Amino acid sequence: MNWQSYYKEHLVTAAEAVKSSLFQGANVVVGSGAAHIDCFIEEMYAQRDTLPFVNLFHVLYFGKGLYLTPEMEGKVRPIINFMERQGRNAYKEGLVDFLPCHFHEVPGLIKDGFYPVDVAVVQLSTPDAEGICSMGVSCDYTRAAIDHAQKVVGIINKQMPYLYGDTRVPVSRLDYIIEIDAPLVTVPQAPIGEVEATIGKYCASLIGDGATLQLGIGAIPDAVLNNLEDRKDLGIHTEMFTDGVMRLMKSGVINGKAKTLHKGKVVSAFTFGSQELYKFLDHNPDVEMYPVDYTNDPFIIGQHDNVVSINSCIEIDLYGQVTAESIGYSLFSGSGGQVDFVRGAKRSKGGVSIIAMPATAKEGTVSRIVPTLKPGSIVTTGRNEVDYIITEFGIARMRGRTMSERAKALISIAHPDFRAELEEAARKMIGYFK
Repeated sequence: MNWQSYYKEHLVTAAEAVKSSLFQGANVVVGSGAAHIDCFIEEMYAQRDTLPFVNLFHVLYFGKGLYLTPEMEGKVRPIINFMERQGRNAYKEGLVDFLPCHFHEVPGLIKDGFYPVDVAVVQLSTPDAEGICSMGVSCDYTRAAIDHAQKVVGIINKQMPYLYGDTRVPVSRLDYIIEIDAPLVTVPQAPIGEVEATIGKYCASLIGDGATLQLGIGAIPDAVLNNLEDRKDLGIHTEMFTDGVMRLMKSGVINGKAKTLHKGKVVSAFTFGSQELYKFLDHNPDVEMYPVDYTNDPFIIGQHDNVVSINSCIEIDLYGQVTAESIGYSLFSGSGGQVDFVRGAKRSKGGVSIIAMPATAKEGTVSRIVPTLKPGSIVTTGRNEVDYIITEFGIARMRGRTMSERAKALISIAHPDFRAELEEAARKMIGYFK
């Protein structure tokens, strides 16, 4: 049977796919980021009265989130690895379970049977002439889910860009095929204020020609990229990227010529941003997508020279302990790939890792540099691993510094309104602090 015939024979509606693929106690994995699978979730919600109980895992979901509602309690057990607004709200209501692990470890949970996948529901590009679809903007843990699932529901979206790398999925791997023609989720660029612009300049001062970058999403990464127009031969090896990388690729600043691995290629696990970005990525030979257990593997990262990793956090204490995932006892996000790249950058020849954040929160009333983390706070990056900390007040390096030296460096980049009380706390906490 040729692939076109197979495709037609396995074409179903979303309602048929839900009814046919899900069974009592099934472990389901859905794609993340911009590759939403709302048509499938909407049908799960519509069939909730007859829906069998299932577990449903995802990392980052920007769809409508109907399975996170009270109406689905007892029908769906959502298991997530990273919080966004919908996930945070559902977690507070006791509707979500959280699975902690570093991002690069997620595919291993699937491969090693900690979360054996019965059904993978993934969004894909239209097939090429050989009947091969691309996973498009989301390879991350989707590769492992497709490879190890008992059944695969492929949502073929005419608007999903075709990306290269380890993204190939033959039509013959799909047990159910749903066709849609829908725009991918877009993420507007965060406004860059004076604080973010200053932080961006400080971060950029640590980035030389030929560096390989890892950046996240938000105003600070965009501000960093805005300060790199005069650099040469920058590369990207990251877990995700947005429009700022596209702009520097178009200008020639990011060309990957100096990269140690995948020379000339931008390498990522997933991406989201504007419709312009998605059009730019479609059949772009300069971009390759790989699973997150490759992109975020510290040993792979460490094989690149001059890695500069830039992430953010919620709070850091005077010991150098960083939390990026909770505000006290309240979960806010997840560890994501921060520790993966902090460790990878440390292994890189000439590599550095940066944790960048505004010095205060709540309109300047709360310091993000604190004597000790709030009770219940989850330590994301440990004090032995943290390298550079940057705020709008400067740069502090933790690596190779004693306890008292760390405290003094951190106090120097705290907001001036909080430095006196931080010094007083340091004298009580750290015997050598003078």
